[in-house]
Amino acid sequence: MPMLPFTFRAAEALDLGPAWQAVFEEKWPHYKAWFLREGEAARPSFATSVRMLRAHMPELVPAYDHVVELAGGGDLAARMLSLYKPPPYLAACSQGVWTREGGPMLVRNYDYAPSRFEGIVWLTQLLEKRVIGMADCLWGLLDGMNEDGLSVSLTFGGRRVLGDGFGIPIVLRYLLETCATVEEARVTLARLPYSLSHNLTLTDRSGAVLTAYLSPDREPIFRPFPAATNHQGIVEWPEQARATRTIEREQTIVRLLDEPSVDADGFVDAFLRTPLFSTAYAHGFGTLYTAVYDVPNAVARIRWPSAAWELPLAGFAPHEHTEVLAESPLSQTLA
Repeated sequence: MPMLPFTFRAAEALDLGPAWQAVFEEKWPHYKAWFLREGEAARPSFATSVRMLRAHMPELVPAYDHVVELAGGGDLAARMLSLYKPPPYLAACSQGVWTREGGPMLVRNYDYAPSRFEGIVWLTQLLEKRVIGMADCLWGLLDGMNEDGLSVSLTFGGRRVLGDGFGIPIVLRYLLETCATVEEARVTLARLPYSLSHNLTLTDRSGAVLTAYLSPDREPIFRPFPAATNHQGIVEWPEQARATRTIEREQTIVRLLDEPSVDADGFVDAFLRTPLFSTAYAHGFGTLYTAVYDVPNAVARIRWPSAAWELPLAGFAPHEHTEVLAESPLSQTLA
């Protein structure tokens, strides 16, 4: 059984600054190779990237200018950090919103390849709101919560279509920087262009719930549905659906939410067990962490089978944890 140690970090960097700059210098060779893997001509120019960011996410431009400056101001880094038309990337993931006693609470598993994962939870304040979340693409987010209580996480949408739009990590960053409620986020999501199909699940302090099915080639589909895995209502990529067990995982979440004997703790604990928890790390969709966004208490909790963090928006403290990711023999037969 292969054992893969991975070190996670949680850090406060309200305006990013030197702490983020050090991470950029560490991770940039990987991201540069990823950004250029289809050739430089396949990626938009700096002028196009900035024009699209200003057109669709103008509030974020001052923060973008700041991170580009921290990154050294180079053309390639600036283009990559805009996250406009990035190379495609696929993950699995499961997410659900608990709205009974102890909620609202967004719970998610992030299933991805450890070699392509940053593993850093940042507490930031790039604009006006404090935001906590798991980083991706250096200043984008995989999931998170802001000080207003808006919480959001992503899954891959199970469709192979590509388009002229933004990578989803910058979309999550934008939502949490500029929106306070699910309804505000829905309005924003309805007008943005996307590069790949993803599902976002959101909740807020009022207990509102939304799952957004986003795609490059059609209008977003919004449902007041408290769960998402890797399809958008119907399965459109059967091979990927079978490999990731997307239908089984969604049905499991819905069943847990409907079961009277399950409480909030039991709902979270289920994400640490099969079928929601995956050990298929070699195939790029093993569960790297479980995130719990406790909206009433303004606390993010990061869970693994061997450990747990509690990260409050107020009174945040840095953390570090090395988790041993164990690939089971069964998972090696999935692909």
